[in-house]
Amino acid sequence: MIARVVLATRNPGKARELEALLSGIAARVESLESHPSVALPSEGQLSYAENARTKARAVCAALGVAAIGDDSGLEVDALGGAPGIRSARYAGEDAGDAANHLLLLERLAGVPPGKRTARFRCALAFAEPAGLELSVEGVCEGSILEAPRGAEGFGYDPLFLPRGETRTFAELASSAKDAISHRGRAAAALRAALGGGPK
Repeated sequence: MIARVVLATRNPGKARELEALLSGIAARVESLESHPSVALPSEGQLSYAENARTKARAVCAALGVAAIGDDSGLEVDALGGAPGIRSARYAGEDAGDAANHLLLLERLAGVPPGKRTARFRCALAFAEPAGLELSVEGVCEGSILEAPRGAEGFGYDPLFLPRGETRTFAELASSAKDAISHRGRAAAALRAALGGGPK
């Protein structure tokens, strides 16, 4: 078993989810909260996978331990795949969830329910000092509601209705969300790639 893994994210919601999803993948899983001096690189515009790899490599190099980077986004078909790689910064570099929600709903105004299909996509990348690197991806299909519902989760969770569900990500218990979410599927793929099998 890996002795220690550091999650290359400063997003507390992502860190909480990843710590739960990846429990047991290493003897110890830490977030960057324990390492305030480590700087994360700016996200680029190429791909989720490249952003995740860049973060994992940066934390691995800074701390000399295995690291896992994450990048994810919401892709709305009626908006040509936007907000996509810019999901966290959709309404501006320092925009919060409320501003991002408002802009997304404004741009989808008048789009009927059947045309509001979307998906969450997550890339996870693993890097360790010995040079091993792995990248995986998880996707969850669904649609965008006309108004937010639910108080759990973070980001666009209150607006996203997973396919086959009657509850948004923000209405689901964390265990139910983890079982079907993009991040849950990516974490399962990473666990399998590292030889850890299902959680």
